[in-house]
Amino acid sequence: MDIYKNALRPLLFTLVKADPEWLHSSTIRSLSWLGKTDHQVPASWINQFLAQSFCLSDARLEQTLFGLHFPNPLGLAAGFDKDAIAVPMWSRLGFGFAEVGTVTFHAQPGNPRPRLFRLPLDKAALNRMGFNNQGAAAMTARLAKVRQELNLSIPIGINLGKSKITPLEEAAKDYFNSFRLLKDYGDYFVVNVSSPNTPGLRSLQNTAMLSSILDALQQENTTQKAIFVKIAPDLEWEAIADIISLAKTYQLAGIIATNTTIHRDGLKTQVITQTGKSPQQEAGGISGVPLRERSTEIIRFIWQQTAGQLPIIGAGGIFTPEDAWEKITAGACLIQVYTGWIYEGPAMIRHILKGLLSKLEQSGLNSISEAVGLQGKIEK
Repeated sequence: MDIYKNALRPLLFTLVKADPEWLHSSTIRSLSWLGKTDHQVPASWINQFLAQSFCLSDARLEQTLFGLHFPNPLGLAAGFDKDAIAVPMWSRLGFGFAEVGTVTFHAQPGNPRPRLFRLPLDKAALNRMGFNNQGAAAMTARLAKVRQELNLSIPIGINLGKSKITPLEEAAKDYFNSFRLLKDYGDYFVVNVSSPNTPGLRSLQNTAMLSSILDALQQENTTQKAIFVKIAPDLEWEAIADIISLAKTYQLAGIIATNTTIHRDGLKTQVITQTGKSPQQEAGGISGVPLRERSTEIIRFIWQQTAGQLPIIGAGGIFTPEDAWEKITAGACLIQVYTGWIYEGPAMIRHILKGLLSKLEQSGLNSISEAVGLQGKIEK
């Protein structure tokens, strides 16, 4: 029996009705403690239990991409570990990589609370966190210490955002300052210009603004760290094509598709309990199942437009092995989860990885890399 889905989740979500942000903060604090006290009882016992319960190792799931080794294609999306305080724990929970942040150059509190809401009827979440984080300098110090003490077994990405106090015309400098501090401590980096929760941020996806950011970062990128850009699901096809062109021009490692959506179409949730308002009346981005189809469409479009030559990290609405397989066969070489992990619980990672192995066997494939873009290959 899945204790989380059958007992713990109903207790926290329905009976206790625990605040989502409080639950999130409590989880991060607990994971941070486990990571810091790994060699002490009872933390060592708990970590052994976690690894035995949730990890799955199989050579067929491994890939080497943009110079990094990924033990499996399933990663933790940005937004969960904003300040990189639980980095040692993500591999022990079965993830093949983890992305920390979003971090900004200046520390900032984010938007007023409440700012995170569950939409259980839609298997979704609505958030307007606003890049709350302790700043790039604090993350640099924390990651420097972690990397000095531990040999991390999975790649760690760093998601960079613009500080709210920084004017849009100075965005490139803001991203540059964060990257300059953190460049030695992340395995790959993500330019986040697609969150709907920082005023004007999505305007940075236009060609001129994004070019200035990428140009600044690549000039500083002397060690050739992999850099991605994370795009919104609400962009028109022409705008996505422009970003693909920029990715080629600035020799980016790839694109993350996608961030949360501002659309509210087809939601079953009529009223958000904490505010008494409908989702249509609340600001913020929607994640989870409502995003699934659109993010997969964008993955497929990017794969087709680039003939499968530009790596794609797929995110949005992954709950099951079927969801993961659909994104991979559409063109994603890696996938990320956040909302699905909250709803499905820690057993989800192993369940999806086992499901992917079954899909490989059914398709007569020897490795997950052979499945990337399989839909397009079959159509040809």
